This record gives sequence, C-alpha cells and structure tokens, in this order.
Amino acid sequence: MEKTGAVTTDSSAEYDRIDVSVLVIGAGAAGARSAITLAEQGVDDILVLGKRNHGDAHTTWARGGINGALGTHDPEDNWAVHAADTLNEGHFLNDPEKVETVAKQMPDRLRELDEWGMEYSRTEDGAIDQRYFGAQSFRRTAFAGDHTGESLLDTLVDRAQDLEIPYRENVMITKLLSDGEEVHGAVGFDMDSGDFVLFNAGNVVLAAGGYAAIYNRHTSRDDENNGDGPALAYDAGASLMDMEFVQFHPTGMAVDDSDPDWEPWSGRLVTEAVRGEGGRLYNSEGERFMERYSPDQMELDARDVVARAIAQEIAEGRGTDNGGVYLDISHRDAAFIQERLPRMYERFDDLGVDMAAEPVEVAPTSHYGMGGVAVDEYGETDVEGLFAIGETMAGVHGANRLGGNSLAETVAFGAVTGDRLVDRVDGPGAVPADLVDEVAEPHFAALDAMASREGTYDVMEVVAELQELMWDHAGILRDESTLQAGLQRLSELREQSADMDVGPITSDSFEFAVDIGFMLTAAEAVLRGAAERDESRGAHYRTDYPETDPEWQRNILFEDSDIGGMRTDTAPVGTPSDAVQTALDEGHELDYHQLE
Repeated sequence: MEKTGAVTTDSSAEYDRIDVSVLVIGAGAAGARSAITLAEQGVDDILVLGKRNHGDAHTTWARGGINGALGTHDPEDNWAVHAADTLNEGHFLNDPEKVETVAKQMPDRLRELDEWGMEYSRTEDGAIDQRYFGAQSFRRTAFAGDHTGESLLDTLVDRAQDLEIPYRENVMITKLLSDGEEVHGAVGFDMDSGDFVLFNAGNVVLAAGGYAAIYNRHTSRDDENNGDGPALAYDAGASLMDMEFVQFHPTGMAVDDSDPDWEPWSGRLVTEAVRGEGGRLYNSEGERFMERYSPDQMELDARDVVARAIAQEIAEGRGTDNGGVYLDISHRDAAFIQERLPRMYERFDDLGVDMAAEPVEVAPTSHYGMGGVAVDEYGETDVEGLFAIGETMAGVHGANRLGGNSLAETVAFGAVTGDRLVDRVDGPGAVPADLVDEVAEPHFAALDAMASREGTYDVMEVVAELQELMWDHAGILRDESTLQAGLQRLSELREQSADMDVGPITSDSFEFAVDIGFMLTAAEAVLRGAAERDESRGAHYRTDYPETDPEWQRNILFEDSDIGGMRTDTAPVGTPSDAVQTALDEGHELDYHQLE
C-alpha cells in the first residue's frame, strides 16, 4: 500500500490518493475473513476499511449461532442435509452451487475458528456445542452463549492483527471507480477529519452489509445496513438480485415507545436462541398460538412462518398493549438461562425484566436482506475485479434465510473469495485518468457542495419517512396497490433528498445524507421486485397472490439503464447436485418436541 500524497482538483476539493492491490470495504466477518486468506497466502498489499472503530461491525449483533454440520449431538447430520435445509428454507430460489459451497465449507471453518481461539460454548466432554435453530433438521448451530457474532469477530480481528493486515477505521466509501466493465478503486472520506480519499485498487471486495435498516423497525444500528454495499455495486454497473426478499425476524423487542429507557430498543433482536433453548410464544389471551399455525415445529418453524403468525395474532386483536406477543422461557432454570443466554438475560435485567421469572414482549422486525449483488461462484460481480460477499451478496439464501446461515456465509465466502483473489493480485494498477477527471473529482466536488448546505428538509426526517414508507408499503404483507403507492411516494422522497439541510462533513447529518442515496436505491429495488413477483414465496407475501407459483421459481435481476432508470429481468434457478437432491428426497425435518 502506498500513499501518494494530497491532490487538489480543479474545483479546489483536496484529496489523498492511496494505491493498494486489494481494497476490502467492510471490516466485519466477511471482510476480515477474505483478508486473512489473502495474508495467509502471502498477499500483503491489502487494506481493510471500516465505517466504525476496528472490531465494531454489525457482525457483533449476530447472537444466536453459526451453522456447520459437525454432528456434535446428531452424528447423522452432514453437509448435504445442511444444504437441503437451506434450499427448503429458501423455497428453492437459492443458487444451489453457492448453498453447497457454504455447507461444505462450514465444518472446516468452525474447526479453524476453534484453532484460532474462538470461545465456543462446550459440551461436557469439551466438544463444540450445537443447538437447535428454526427449520433445521438437526442441532447444527454452534454458538458462544448468545454473543456468537461478537466472539467470532473478536477471533477474526485477533487473527488479522497476528498477520499484521493493514486496516483503516472510520472511513466511508461513497462511490466506486468503475467504467461499468472493470473496477479501479473507490472514493470516500475520513469521517473524523472530513478529508477526501481516493483509493486506486486493482481489486475491490465489497463486504459492506445489507439493507434491512431501510425499514423503521429493524435489528441493526441506525447507521449500518442502509444498503451501502448493494447500492455501490449497482452504481458501478453490477446487477442486483432478489432484493424483494427481506426477512422479518419474528422476535424483535416490542416496547413502550413513550418510555425513554425502552424506546431505543424498539425492534432490536431477541435472538432465535431463546426459542432454540425452549422459549414459547403466547398471545395476550395466554394461548400458545403456534399450535394453530405449526403444530409439529411450533416456535422453531421457519422465520417467515412464525413472523406471519405473530403478525396475524396482533392483527386479530390478540397482541399486547405494546403491539407484540409474549416470549416466555421462564420454565427453564435461571442458571440455565444465564449460562446459555447471558446477553439477553443481562439486557432485560437492566431494563427491569427477569427472563427467568416473566415473559418478554416481541414482534416482527426487519432483520436481513436475502437479496444483494449478483455474483459468480467466487463472489465476483459482472464488473471485473469487483467482488461482493457476506450480506452484500445474493444467492445463498433464496426467499428466506435459514437461521445461523448469515455468519456461515461470511466466513465461507470470505475464504472462497480470498482464495480466488490470490492468483488475481497484480499490483494496484492505474486508475484511468478519465475516471479521475470525469468521476472521482466531480464526485468530491458534489460531496463538498453538499456539506453544510441549507435546504428545506431535515435529513433525519427524510430517513424516518423513507423507513416508514417501506414498513407501510413493503412490509410483511404486500399487495399491488400498496406497492405502487410506495413507488410513487419514493419518487417524492427522492426529490426531497435533493433539498435537504445538511451539516458539515464530519457530522451525523452528512453521513445520513449520503446514506439516503444508498437507501433510495435499495428501497426502489425492493418495491419493484415485490410488485413484479405476483406470487407468495418465503419472506415475500402478497395478499393478492397468496399462493406460490411454480413458474416464479426464478430470480429477479435489477440493472441500471441509461434510459429509464432501474430495469428488471429474470433468470432460472440452478439444479441441486445429486447428493443434495438425495438429502432432499430423504425428507429430514426438525422434531420440535425433543425440546419439551
């Protein structure tokens, strides 16, 4: 990596230029794991960028566990059954090849993390413990209490530091340098100093998260998962895929928004591990209502099934005063809860609720985007040199994500993409002069002009309106008229975003002003895909088309066109391998009642 010093543009916007062979955008598990693979194979000209302090990525909020067919408790489990469960949960809209890649990789990836010091929960004989997660045929989810993501990222960061992998924190990338055919780097700004930066890079890995925070009830922090990764790739000429599929986790916190102690926790995740350890759902009338919706799998049915069941109970008047239902694990011993669910127990205890003695209130919340950037089997987009991994990529999860597969995808494809890049690294290259003159420098000038700009609309109010729009028009239940009204309102918000009152470059206001651009792209793709897909499948439920249509076993692709803006196309889904088809034919299924 080489810093060539400050450059002044014709518009007087100064910027630093940094040359690097591989630029990794995103410092969570996916980005860290790809960089580790490169470093282990002798590639040292890497730079990992994060929007926050190093080690503080959204990965830390993934609590319940990470999948891999170790067979700790259920030796009959194997990678093919893991793949079959993933395809079933994804309603066969997944890319079977990518699913197989993750399932085959994960036993070794879990053992590797163990070797690197990850603090797994253990069985009595010291093996990596595994728990049930919804819709899994066997106990396949390895975990570290209920702080698995935090422990995972700590392990990866420690490994990266052992390898002396360069990183830079508090940098926000705002645009990729691409001619539509090949990527040549990225531009952005230092969020502490406000300085602009141009990264000249031979290869770019986007590991910048998903888009679940375009909804007003979500499990992310407000400043992440705003669609950065997909929107950056789309703007660079890559295709997006399956954006209409947004997973609404069944159990986000349902709170009294008028209580200042509780209000910041609205929608925050109550990990699936609570149900995986035996938690039960009750409505306000004391009924264990999942008996009506899924008598065999109960609370551990697929997330879309449980989320719609809760939404139905609330809609029919059997919800709590705070618009939720009750999740109760008080039949378990307090010591068990504190050992297996320490972060959850501590969170509610701090708020005055003892999970060992009383239920907590939960309701569905936006949690994960199954869609993202369309990539090949190595994570590369249709823009040469541009890769997308983790929640930024599409293909693994299909119409609904299997719990425990998000962290699995990050480390599996981090390793796969890193391996692919080893033979591709050939120095930083040279960003073409016309991209600097016609893309980078005008972009810096536009950012400079946006800073401290006076306008009619408050940035955070526009963000809130966009998030409310998405919840109201593209939420758990959708229909044609609601989706079309959402697209019309989105067009109005796009106009408002050009007339916002924005603070200086180092302010939260400026950061969210940039985010709104990303959010608008992601929101439009969700709305357009949901309007086009006139069926119900997985997390996408159309009340006007409630049945699954076999003709719609196709992926929707989103591309940017010079005329007419966002356009869509469809592509057929691949066929599972013989081994996975055999596992599908065997009909494995979770037996919930083993928990009783």
